[in-house]
Amino acid sequence: MMKHDAKDQPKGWGRQGLRHLRQHLTRGWQVLVTRGPGQVEFWVIALLIGICAGLAALTFRLAIGALQRLVYGTDDLTMASVAGHLPWWWVMVVPVVGGLVVGLILDRYTPDGRVRTVADVIEGAALQGGRVEIREGLASAAASVITLGTGGSSGREGPVVHLAGVISTLVADRIKASPVTGRELLGCAVAGAVAASFNAPIAGALFAHEVVLRNFAIRAFAPIAISAVAGTVINRLRYGGVTEFHLPEAGGLGFYVELPAFMILGLICALVAAGLMAAIFRAEIIANRVMAHTGWPRWLRPTIAGLLLGLIAIPYPHIIGVGYEATSAALTGRLDVWTAIIFAVVKALAVAITLGGRMGGGVFSPALVMGALTGLAFGILATGIFPHYSGNETLYALAGMGAVGAAVLGAPISTAMIVFEMTGDWQTGIAVMTSVSLSSALASRMVDRSFFLTQLKRRGVHIAEGPQVWLPRKMRVTAVMRPLGGKETPSPDLLRNMVVAGQAMSDQMTLGQALRQFDDSGAAFCPVVRGEGPDPEILGAVYHVDALRALNAALGAVAAEQHG
Repeated sequence: MMKHDAKDQPKGWGRQGLRHLRQHLTRGWQVLVTRGPGQVEFWVIALLIGICAGLAALTFRLAIGALQRLVYGTDDLTMASVAGHLPWWWVMVVPVVGGLVVGLILDRYTPDGRVRTVADVIEGAALQGGRVEIREGLASAAASVITLGTGGSSGREGPVVHLAGVISTLVADRIKASPVTGRELLGCAVAGAVAASFNAPIAGALFAHEVVLRNFAIRAFAPIAISAVAGTVINRLRYGGVTEFHLPEAGGLGFYVELPAFMILGLICALVAAGLMAAIFRAEIIANRVMAHTGWPRWLRPTIAGLLLGLIAIPYPHIIGVGYEATSAALTGRLDVWTAIIFAVVKALAVAITLGGRMGGGVFSPALVMGALTGLAFGILATGIFPHYSGNETLYALAGMGAVGAAVLGAPISTAMIVFEMTGDWQTGIAVMTSVSLSSALASRMVDRSFFLTQLKRRGVHIAEGPQVWLPRKMRVTAVMRPLGGKETPSPDLLRNMVVAGQAMSDQMTLGQALRQFDDSGAAFCPVVRGEGPDPEILGAVYHVDALRALNAALGAVAAEQHG
């Protein structure tokens, strides 16, 4: 009997312990959902998101390499050399087939046939509580893998950043995260993805703050740094602690003598970056007009872009893929000045066709290619003219890579860090920062601060001006409306008379539009109506003071988040 009791008791205690554990987990989950994560819980979530984002970035990169090896027999590091020996018809046909598949994917799974990239993540952080589109993001990632694997001339960071945003959105929706928490989760995911993509933990964390969140809130720094480290570990488990590019010995550098040359290079790189961005936007406009004029189905647009890329790739195979081989050639000085200039011009054309044709991919890696080629060409000329006062021309390639990239991203800090961590060269920091700072300052005057913010502005989303501009455009008058029949709402007869007199506001109006109407009319309140015609439905009234109070509270919340 004693043996029987001793044998059975652990089972009973085991079942009871499991019940208690399930109850504790259930209560913990309810607290997490209702109250939001505490600091320790948030750090754990940040770690898990960083791991997931790093795995997503690694999978994305490996998928591109696998497809490139399938169709070209090599990956991006030797793409141009191998493609130059392939049959010309194969080099031309592969991007066409890739464009066709991309077009079908985007036509089926996105409402507008457009790939989601960094600009959409910035919009999600500012306007959507840290959320991005899930289905469209997954389709964009698949389309970008095919684009880069079949000859598209773009980068992998844009789709990877949005894919990370999809991961954070799933988590934020699952735990019912507030907009503030949702944005911080998004920053964590982006940091993990960028760190894993470039093997650059410091740059990954800075990129999330500088480009996506657009603030350096102290409260978000620790979890974002945790995610960036987690993403880097994922990368190094696969590739080790090596840098993306290997530089030759720098040789002597007379900083005080050469700094004016790096300043000039920065200004030239700003013009190159502005030209690249203008070419992309012009290609988008031309493609839109062609598609509208011909009435062709939108899935044909990437196919046509693939055909144009294939034709260019026959004489210039360096345009295929991300372009790491061309970048490495520039950073090691294996190109002459005219080859570097021609390669840069053709690369800009190919990038414009790829992105204007909506094939997929990002713009940052092409900007690094353009910068390295521009810097090398300038360095060859500068060291040739002043051989006794100059270091190695590859230093100019390194500085140019950072300068063009920073001007395109509008992110001088994180771009400089990416360049340092990708090359492992920290000794030429002054030269790189000199070029990066001047390039960013000049380019920001020619575009709306960055390529991504200019993209959003062209879509009617004005984030660059700050929350005082985009917040009133986001909020609806119905959010501050006093409902009809309430104790502090004007009488229905008075509101009806104001509607007849044409002093009403539509329920679709934004707070910004309402404030402008108040300024023009001088009224203390206005009726809010639904529908058009002589007898619309009156929903209530919005007071000028309520609108101002709501806007002030929203701006205060944004300021508290950014400086918290």
